Amino acid sequence: MALPAPDLPPSPVVPTIDLAADGVRHGHLRLPYSRDDSAWGSVMIPICVVADGEGPTALLTGANHGDEYEGPIALYELARTLRPQDVTGRVIILPAMNFPAFEAGTRTSPIDKGNLNRAFPGRPDGTVTQKIADYVARALVPLADVVLDFHSGGRTLDFVPFAAAHRLPDPAQEAACKAAVEAFGAPYSMTMLEIDAVGMLDTTVEAMGKTFVTTELGGGGTASARTAAIARAGVRDLLIHAGILRGAVARRETRWLDMPSGDCFAFAEEGGLVAFRVDLGEAVRAGDVIAEIAPIGRTGAAPRPYRAAMDGILAARHFPGLVKPGDCVAVVAQILG
Repeated sequence: MALPAPDLPPSPVVPTIDLAADGVRHGHLRLPYSRDDSAWGSVMIPICVVADGEGPTALLTGANHGDEYEGPIALYELARTLRPQDVTGRVIILPAMNFPAFEAGTRTSPIDKGNLNRAFPGRPDGTVTQKIADYVARALVPLADVVLDFHSGGRTLDFVPFAAAHRLPDPAQEAACKAAVEAFGAPYSMTMLEIDAVGMLDTTVEAMGKTFVTTELGGGGTASARTAAIARAGVRDLLIHAGILRGAVARRETRWLDMPSGDCFAFAEEGGLVAFRVDLGEAVRAGDVIAEIAPIGRTGAAPRPYRAAMDGILAARHFPGLVKPGDCVAVVAQILG
């Protein structure tokens, strides 16, 4: 993964608070954005820094995609309640990193249709989304020892709630990421395979040698009481694990899952009405029908079955009742323990 080139121009983003000072500071990342209704306007991205003395730094981000809500719920609350005297080091909180998308309740930015988690490492002279990615990659990630980026399924996917790490070339870094995932303590912990990791915050952070944790905590364009509670508890235990908060990690029970290959994924080859035969978290065997997709243009046409390619559990599913060709219908993950 290529890191930002050193000869790029400075970022136009200006923090309105001192990111290095001790105490609690609430402010914004101000990104100039000239538009029809504000010639000298700006995108104002909320940021909070809580710091006290020397110690590790955690960067906590939510709403990388704007229709995913567990992260913002947990992080806006943490920004309200975290006190400097509880902290050794620094916590940088971006509860709604892709603020334009978060305001709109959409996965991508309404300004430029940019998918922030496919825009890294970004460009300071690019689109609004690329400028946000560039600032996070060049100004914030280098400050951090550990990065937590909250995700869920948004409006189109639903997941069993898990925290995740990736397979990495460096065994020590991979072990550190997996230890942080275990500390987060979601009901499931995943060794995650991405369909396409190019442009993700994940790979940018990992390429810098940092400890990185991501999540998929539900979906459907909402957050339940259960998934929000998982996010709240997980972020605090991760900060304890990192040595930033005092206390003991709760060590909630978690089951490790693995996505060993592309056979985990089932993609729709035609559109239609999807009917699942298995619910999230239920066991499947290779060859079992997970879902059927029926044509909707006429009656009498037989639905097409989609089968599991391996033993495991249904870890993710398409959320809306209608699918389009190419949509991810389901993900099966193997149970490791």
